[in-house]
Amino acid sequence: MAISIQVQNTPNPNSVKINTDQTIFEGPSSTSLKSGDATDHPLAAALLSIEGVDNIFGIRDFVTISKTADAEWDTILPQVEQAFVSVYN
Repeated sequence: MAISIQVQNTPNPNSVKINTDQTIFEGPSSTSLKSGDATDHPLAAALLSIEGVDNIFGIRDFVTISKTADAEWDTILPQVEQAFVSVYN
């Protein structure tokens, strides 16, 4: 089944919340990683490999992505969508 994502703005202009219709992080605890951290989670690794992504925070069916101050969402978000498609479709 293809994953559906919805981008939601946050009060922080350097962060967006991505809501999904599937569980992307298993278990009750959160996942918090910054650029350069090693992870075996396929989506987290794909998101952190995007130039301009500073860190991610995820629980169950959402992930918040924060970018560096000089990065542009117009450049990052298409790559984020492609990461979801690559991992979940």
